[in-house]
Amino acid sequence: MDLLSTLVDKGLRREAPTRAEALAVLAAPDEELLDVVAAAGRVRRKWFGRRVKLNYLVNLKSGLCPEDCFYCSQRVGSQAGILKYTWLKPEEAAAAAGAGVAGGAKRVCLVASGRGPTDADVGRVSETIAAIKEQHAEVEICACLGLLSEGQAERLREAGAHAYNHNLNTSEAAYGGICTTHGFADRVATVGEARSAGLSACSGLIAGMGESDEDLVDVVFALRDLDVDSVPVNFLIPFEGTPLAKEWHLTPQRALRILAMVRFVCPDVEVRLAGGRELHLRSLQPLALHMVNSLFLGDYLTSEGQAGRADLEMIADAGFVVEGAEEHTLPAHRADLVAVRRRGAGTELPPNA
Repeated sequence: MDLLSTLVDKGLRREAPTRAEALAVLAAPDEELLDVVAAAGRVRRKWFGRRVKLNYLVNLKSGLCPEDCFYCSQRVGSQAGILKYTWLKPEEAAAAAGAGVAGGAKRVCLVASGRGPTDADVGRVSETIAAIKEQHAEVEICACLGLLSEGQAERLREAGAHAYNHNLNTSEAAYGGICTTHGFADRVATVGEARSAGLSACSGLIAGMGESDEDLVDVVFALRDLDVDSVPVNFLIPFEGTPLAKEWHLTPQRALRILAMVRFVCPDVEVRLAGGRELHLRSLQPLALHMVNSLFLGDYLTSEGQAGRADLEMIADAGFVVEGAEEHTLPAHRADLVAVRRRGAGTELPPNA
């Protein structure tokens, strides 16, 4: 059985490829790229059909971050020309979230720069969640506030958050080359805190920072080991004024191979096309929809995205449909596990219930 047939067979069974198989996807020649996309597309359709989930970012606090993540325009010492402001008021954030929901977003991601939230910050975000839920009761809320302290994830879940995002970004071996103010283990611990508190764990990566193929495979296997429910795949936006401003390593073809590898390693997980997609995939963005089942609508934290109308037209033209609020994103077996985590240990339903 050739490589792609093997990968499809494993993906349909929710079985992980070997590291060698994952590396082979990244090394596939350009003339075989459409075959790779088609194979990953079979796995995507098995678990997600032709649905595309829309997500919308609300930047609650911009810039002013004490961490030195080399890729980030909000890092300490950044010379990038970005807006800097402290916390939005709950009603301001709710109004911004409403724009995304009106465009079809099913999940609103509340993001704040910084190492991690204080308890007072968690209170502010809880008030914001309440303000959004008052207007849009069915919308999913994902919080992304940095490293969590004990008990903060539980407070966010009790406030109505559905998920928590904290990206691993790159492999453990490469992490010291993109940040010195915290480590890979800190990020893993926060993902675990969120998951243990009953939040749906969302964690992904940034490709294009000068990492090796081995680093990309390592971080995706680490995400699989953490059993996260959604994996945002970001492509580096080399902001002027940051240490990675000169890092331009990606082609549209390489970006597609990365997405295919993620889908094969995480077959039944929500794979989200995230920051940098317009810059690096360019006219090949529609091909990515055959592998991802989720994307961000509109702008990102400190950079402009594709116009929302263009995203919706792209989805329709490629033969996909926007996922409705009433539909479950994750396959039943994984959605059931998320529900159990939210209810708490000991609440598993009996077989065939």
